[in-house]
Formats: sequence, C-alpha cells, structure tokens
Amino acid sequence: MIEFLEEVSSFVWGPPTLILIVGAGLYLTFRLGFLQIRALPYALRLAFSPQKQDKKSKGDISHYQALTTAMAATIGTGNIVGVATAVVAGGPGAVFWMWITAIFGMATKYSEAILAVKYRVTDDNGKMAGGPMYYLERGLNLKWLGIIFAIFGSIAAFGIGNMVQSNSVSDALQTSFSIPTWVTGLVLTVLTALVVLGGIKTIGKVTSFFVPIMAVIYVFGGLTIMVMNFDLIPAAVNLILTDAFTGSAVGGGILGTVIRYGVARGVFSNEAGLGSAPIAAAAAKTDYPGRQALVSMTQVFIDTIIVCSITGITIVMADMYGTGADGASLTGASFAYFLGGFGEHIVTISIVFFAFSTLVGWSYYGEKCFGYLFKNQNAMKAYRLIFVLIVFYGAVEVIDIVWLMSDIFNALMAVPNIIGLLGLSGVVVYETKRFMKVAKEEKQQAKRTG
Repeated sequence: MIEFLEEVSSFVWGPPTLILIVGAGLYLTFRLGFLQIRALPYALRLAFSPQKQDKKSKGDISHYQALTTAMAATIGTGNIVGVATAVVAGGPGAVFWMWITAIFGMATKYSEAILAVKYRVTDDNGKMAGGPMYYLERGLNLKWLGIIFAIFGSIAAFGIGNMVQSNSVSDALQTSFSIPTWVTGLVLTVLTALVVLGGIKTIGKVTSFFVPIMAVIYVFGGLTIMVMNFDLIPAAVNLILTDAFTGSAVGGGILGTVIRYGVARGVFSNEAGLGSAPIAAAAAKTDYPGRQALVSMTQVFIDTIIVCSITGITIVMADMYGTGADGASLTGASFAYFLGGFGEHIVTISIVFFAFSTLVGWSYYGEKCFGYLFKNQNAMKAYRLIFVLIVFYGAVEVIDIVWLMSDIFNALMAVPNIIGLLGLSGVVVYETKRFMKVAKEEKQQAKRTG
C-alpha cells in the first residue's frame, strides 16, 4: 500500500500538476498585465499599514491578520526542509526556478483572494466563509467540484497541516535538546488548543503577533551570514543562475530535474494555486476584493522571494549539499558552518515556530472545508477538537501512510481550484480594473489633502 501511495504521490506532484499550476499563473500574469510586479510596492504598503476601510468593512479580521494567518500556514518546514531537498535533488539551479514559480504564483494568489472575497458568504454563526469551494459553487455553478475540493482540504489538514508539523517539532527538539517527544506533544497540544478553539479572531490575533517574530528571527540569522560573508554571495548567485539552465550539478546534467524540483518545492512552499490561502483571505475586513487580493499577493513574495532565498543562498554558500546531508539537517549544518552551534539553534527554533504556525493556519483551513460539507456547529466543534488531539499523536508517531495520503490530497486540491481560477479569470480582470480605478482616485485624493 505504501509503495502504491508513493507512486500516486509522485504522480500528483509530478509534471502534469506542476504544469497546470505554473501554467495558470503564467496565463493570469498576462491577463493581469504583470500586476504582481507593477503593483507590488503599493501591495506591500496596504499589507503593513492600517487601512481606514478595515474598521467599517465587512469581515472578521483585518487585512494584516488575514495575511499573517495565511503566512502562518505557508511559512513552514517547507522553507527550511523543502528548499534543502530541492537543492540536493535538483542542484543550486532549483532555487532560481523557485523564484520563477513565485513570480507567477503571485498572480495566482492574487486571483484566488479576489475570488474568495467576491464570492464569500456569512455562515449561520455570523462568520465569513469563502475559498475555492464557494467560488466554484457561486461563480461557476459547480457545487460538486466545490465539495470535492472541501473533502481534499479537510483531510489534507490532518496530515500536511497537523501531524507532519508536530512531528517535525518533536523530532527537532529531541535531536537538539533531548526533549522527549511526548513532552513536546503535550505542550504543542495545549498551545494549539488555546489558539484553535478560540476561532478565527483568536487565530488572527496570535498570528499577527507571532508570524513577524518568527520570520524576523530566521531572516535575521540568514542576513547575518550574508553580511559576514558578503564576498561569497556573487559566486553563489552566479552558480544558481548558471545551474538553472545547465543542470550541471545534477548527475548526468539533467536540466528537467532542476526545473521540476525547483517548481515543485516552490509551489509546496508558498501554496499558490492549491486553494488554501484564499480561505483566510475571505475572512478579511475589506471594501473591495481587489484590495485584499493585493495584500494576499505579498504572501508569496515574503515566503519564497525572501525566506526561501535566505535558505537557498545560505546552503549554496556553505557548499555542503553534496555531503549526504538533506532536509533540516542540511540547512542546520549550513547555518552552523558560518555561525557555529548558534546557527544550528536558529534553524531548530525556526522549525518549531514555523511548524506551530502552520498548525494554527491549517486548522482554520480544514475547519472551513469541513464546515462547507457539514453546516453544523457541533460538527465544526468536533473537527476542532479532533484536530487538536491529533497534534499529540503526530508528535509521538507519524504513520507513513497518513503522510502520503495527506500529501496526495494536498496536491489534488489544486485541480478544482485551478479550474475555478481559469473559469473565472474574466471576473478577476473585471474586479481588478474596478479597484485600480478606486486606488487611483484615492491616490489623487491623498495628494490633494496631503
């Protein structure tokens, strides 16, 4: 069974799915006129400055809290483990293809968010609910496809968003500090319960405080290495760019392997196209779908262009990816190469923070998918409770079959979501033009009053 699931996992995360995801990003990029590049400075200002519209607009949490909730789910072990795996399997050039995937992925993430807000609804509990399942149902009139997405999402949350993360934390703490896995599991379970059982408003408050701190710790560590070893950066970047088009670092010089691993790990890291992040975007207080979409777009930039680049460049600079080390051990060894034991501790602590934040973010995604299937408050509460209890089990022991199944469902989420994005691309363009007109008027007004 495990061998069969491994083959299925390799297929669903293989070229067909990756071409579908990146192809959709490329298509949306051209339809939007490279909006992700033109509007990035404005989008970053929206994301990190309070908006007057937040207070009077419909929604449960602010633009910033919606962004950090989505970032909590995406900035995870993939930023440390995934990048290292990509470099080992695909060579330094894989980092370049992660960048390319992120550039097009920003257009995808933008489109997901604009549709999530456009077609969101208020549930029986007075909370906002949105995401692929709703724009598939209300935008394309394909409720059956929305149901399929919700099934995949609610199941994937237990694996990729729960057990895999808690196991990463317990393993890292046991390796670095000899903390028993059951102790880590117990603490993680309690902390997760305190956050998750409070609902989206509690999750939003925690992530808005928690995510910047965890990102700064890791980025600061990486930037310290780069500043101290500035002379190594040009050679590292040159190797990344050269290997991206030659595949010379891979056995046999297989360029396709470089591209595949770079694209796969890029998608896995920032989740653009998978349909998870728009679920958080739908909860944001916003007056126009386009405003929140621009904020959501910055998530990919921060996740891949900044955080993943820190990991990738540091690994290439340390030149230890051919020593047999892989995953977190390679990233830890690379940081330790420059900063000693302190560098390895930065990676360990970051894994703990990144994994816990993913737990919190995915709990909300899974709950909303489950809520779409079973519109019953008691069922929703039961889902939250089970999700919390599973954290302990994952910390103590992860069954390979569970990880593989959740990995498969995670990839399968992309298929119905991409259908929705392509089918409703005209709506995305319309809403973009509508908001950009408003943004232009706001800019002119600010000049007159400023």
